[in-house]
Amino acid sequence: MPDIDLGSPVLVARLDSVGDVLLTGPAIRAVAARACRVVMLAGPRGRAAAELLPGVDRVLAWHAPWIDPEPEPVRAEAVDALVSAVAAEGVRSALIFTSYHQSPLPLALLLRLAGVAWIGAICEDYPGSLLDLRHRVDGDPPEAERALSLAAAAGFPPRDDGLLAVRKPLPEVEHLVRDDGYVVIHPGTSVPARAWPPGHCARAVRLLAEAGFRVVVTGSPADRALTARVAGDDGLDLGGRTSLAELAAVLARASVLIAGNTGPAHLAAAVGTPVVSLFAPTVPAARWAPYGVPHVLLGDPEAPCAGSRARVCPVPGHPCLSSVTPGEVVRAVIRLVKEAA
Repeated sequence: MPDIDLGSPVLVARLDSVGDVLLTGPAIRAVAARACRVVMLAGPRGRAAAELLPGVDRVLAWHAPWIDPEPEPVRAEAVDALVSAVAAEGVRSALIFTSYHQSPLPLALLLRLAGVAWIGAICEDYPGSLLDLRHRVDGDPPEAERALSLAAAAGFPPRDDGLLAVRKPLPEVEHLVRDDGYVVIHPGTSVPARAWPPGHCARAVRLLAEAGFRVVVTGSPADRALTARVAGDDGLDLGGRTSLAELAAVLARASVLIAGNTGPAHLAAAVGTPVVSLFAPTVPAARWAPYGVPHVLLGDPEAPCAGSRARVCPVPGHPCLSSVTPGEVVRAVIRLVKEAA
């Protein structure tokens, strides 16, 4: 088996979304502590998060048709472009980070074609000659720890606290939020099954305002109608007004974030902000809850959808989250604020 070449760039890959990329950050910092240079291969949905990660020197973006939830057709020219881009970076070693249900082998094949001599990944399937390190993980650890275990097995042990992080300094956002200490609610999710009902979100904003909290509502450009509805007359609507880096800065100045199991929850963890997590049990909270920060999980972990990985709720009425009342969320916010005081 060839050795990892630390004299050439090491490629780290995580091809899915913002939250997944952020959770891989501690492992990437471990690689960066020994590698001469780190090139990160991200999907288009996770590229902005990859650009925020400490330790990453360059980001390549590529749409993986076996990972993206809206896969594009497989095209020879797209595959050729990836192979050429990786080869042009002079990469000789790579670590492929995946979720437990994803295979690293399609990407490993393409990296071999790009001349990558050493590849490591977590893999249950027989890898043939595609992997030099076939790592296995026992139990069901948090996703960040699962990724760290792969890095350590490849010779990159943790060199810091292992928590999520983003590059500093973050952008100035005083023109958006003025003073610190507000509560942020992020009602949108990339997966509909993980969304708290909009009416509940709007009611929570009103109750928080009545309790004396300043409330900021955030969302993507596609969420503008939703954030306007949720903010109403009581919240500051920032829907579509922030880049991912600016959203990180807004979250860093907040007392608490209220969000579903979605990228901003992990972004809040990366800037040290507590989270009230409206957590649909379609994926395990043990793996995907906000990592390394105080948080409160709300939702029915025993709901019929538990473990289904459903993107659209299969149960009429979406009971796992619709059963969580705005009052419960407000009480959770007050609890986290008091604990932080």
